Amino acid sequence: MSDFNQLYKEKLVSAMDAANVVKSGDWVDYGWTTGTPVAVDKALAQRMPGLTDVKFRGGILMWVPEIFKIDNPADHLTWNSWHMGGIERKAIAQGFSFYAPIRYSELPRYYQDLEDLVDVAIFQVAPMDKFGYFNFGPNASHMASMCSKARVIIVEVNENMPVCLGGFDEGIHISQVDMIVEGDNPSIAEMGAAAPTEVDQTVAEIIVKEIPDGACLQLGIGGMPNAVGTMIAQSDLKDLGVHTEMYVDAFVDIAKAGKINGSKKNIDKGRQVYAFGAGTKKLYDYLDHNPACMSAPVSYTNDVRTVAALDNFISINNTVDLDLYGQISAESSGPKHISGAGGQLDFVLGAYLSKGGKSIICCSSTFKTKSGELKSRIRPTLEPGSVVTDTRANTHYVVTEYGIVNLKGLTTWQKAEAIISLAHPQFRDELIAEAEKLHIWKRSNKR
Repeated sequence: MSDFNQLYKEKLVSAMDAANVVKSGDWVDYGWTTGTPVAVDKALAQRMPGLTDVKFRGGILMWVPEIFKIDNPADHLTWNSWHMGGIERKAIAQGFSFYAPIRYSELPRYYQDLEDLVDVAIFQVAPMDKFGYFNFGPNASHMASMCSKARVIIVEVNENMPVCLGGFDEGIHISQVDMIVEGDNPSIAEMGAAAPTEVDQTVAEIIVKEIPDGACLQLGIGGMPNAVGTMIAQSDLKDLGVHTEMYVDAFVDIAKAGKINGSKKNIDKGRQVYAFGAGTKKLYDYLDHNPACMSAPVSYTNDVRTVAALDNFISINNTVDLDLYGQISAESSGPKHISGAGGQLDFVLGAYLSKGGKSIICCSSTFKTKSGELKSRIRPTLEPGSVVTDTRANTHYVVTEYGIVNLKGLTTWQKAEAIISLAHPQFRDELIAEAEKLHIWKRSNKR
């Protein structure tokens, strides 16, 4: 340990010294979610007015970086996001933020195949352990692959970062680090799920009935998956497992209710596997040094082959809109960007390949505009410009507050009938009329 301590002292620098490494034209990686730097970001914001064409990569920002707050950021930088959130959507409107469409599972491979190296990587980590390792916290994701292609690696130590145990690639050794910055140890940013609505509760009730004992769960973020988690925690279900892209608060509730033991998992038995975690302090405290949880690269967690190897895999995700062909748009509403591809398609494919598995896409049947007008999420065809996240050939189960349907293998007229049965009654006649125009409605169909 003494040798590591000496190396630590030699590599310890101020935030401004670290920021001075960045030069015009560089590709700078800011890591992911709670690992986004704070102290070096603040120092770099002071330098940005004198720099041009600095290209940042990151994703799911949980607070507004200081570099975003400079005058005319578009004159100095571009933010390239692997997965959009609300903060990044606002930056799109300001002209300096752009989405990089990719299946999230492919991200480590993308970095490994880079011909041009990452110029500078800057991200938060947990304090160094006695073996010389800095843990990535709840952000294994693609970090190890990214670091393998970085010319300069700067870690910003945060004593509040939970240590998330894994199997591989959950941290970086001091020998690979170029600079160490000790920041002000800010609290880890929290991401609370919206309180479930009455519709969320109804959808959750429908979904929970589809989950058998011993199932392996993947939950997305949002009110509906959160409601599902709460109901599972209160249910009689047992011997559940977890294998997910994102670890959310709902899993903590289910685990503390004694429903999760992973005993039926075909692989990683007994462990809750995830690529990254974001939630409230409850979640970070639960993940910290917890041997029941396994932080792993997204190329493992989201790999269709890994998911397919787990029996009774139940994947639960949201969508923005869907159409009568069974196309799922979870990324945009028309050309308006909302989210990213993430791992939804991976889990849709993998869950169906799982023995006894089910991929479930859920949403409310309607939404209200800012003016209070009620609109249907189920459309004849997706709004022009909408991104198809899951193609019509891949969609499995779909749920709204009006029921659940299995679309797999149905012809176009059968799908149209099934999907319209999930629509709000106010819009069903209109959808039937549109289906007739599209030649996907039979006279014998139920009305």
